[in-house]
Amino acid sequence: MITPTDASDDRADELHGESLALSYGRTRVVHEMSLHLRPGVVTALIGPNGSGKSTALRALARLHRVDSGTVRIDGVQGQRDAASLTAKEFARTVAMLSQSRPHPSGLEVRDVVAYGRHPHRSRFAGMTDADRTAIAQALELAGLESMAHRAVDELSGGELQRVWLATALAQGTGILLLDEPTNHLDLRYQIETLDLICDLADRGTAVGVVLHDLSHAASVADEVVLMNRGRVHAAGSPGAVLTSENLTEVYGLPIDASSDPRTGRVHVTPRGRHHDRARRGLAALSA
Repeated sequence: MITPTDASDDRADELHGESLALSYGRTRVVHEMSLHLRPGVVTALIGPNGSGKSTALRALARLHRVDSGTVRIDGVQGQRDAASLTAKEFARTVAMLSQSRPHPSGLEVRDVVAYGRHPHRSRFAGMTDADRTAIAQALELAGLESMAHRAVDELSGGELQRVWLATALAQGTGILLLDEPTNHLDLRYQIETLDLICDLADRGTAVGVVLHDLSHAASVADEVVLMNRGRVHAAGSPGAVLTSENLTEVYGLPIDASSDPRTGRVHVTPRGRHHDRARRGLAALSA
């Protein structure tokens, strides 16, 4: 869980998408996909643009209509069909950081992060100690403590990205969905965000994350789902999925993948036409 102040029941929640078929208009973009997000596990969805990974994540968050199949939550409260829950009930269990977000104006960072507490508050209730604690912890986790009272209109794209991440964290859910959370971030905050994802999983959060960077996926994922043309091409551990054969076939260019024999971490190297340019340059200099 993100905060110790929220109900502990959510820590055991799992999110299941079973045989999902998803479309835009008459065009089917995801075909019979199943996905299982478990507590304490980071599941990374990867694949080329248009492979359906973001659409699948949005369907799990009830932001995209499901043509067929089911989304359900399993946990201490039993098995629940996600579609049967009210918006607040669902938002107490599942938080989503999407790519498309409104651009708030006239608000301070802390005010935006406080929106994450709405599912836990009745309509006219004031802020509780639990709300204030959750907001403070979310600001700290996202590295925004010093910016809490800055106007969001003054922020860069990367800073605003971190504000929306903190808003999702403030919901205090046991399931967190992240669509390209490192977009617009500089190197430092990319790494800090990836570290945070692992920290959340270590606390028992079920994390589903869409990533374009294969090295990022290799560094944080416990499980990887490789998608291609709306279907799951391979799923399993990073070592089983991030292979040269799988990646070369799906991405359509030569990709080398190898495992470090000491750490077991997978290293991925795409080979473009100029992939050995630096080596050739050194050879030329030494000639």
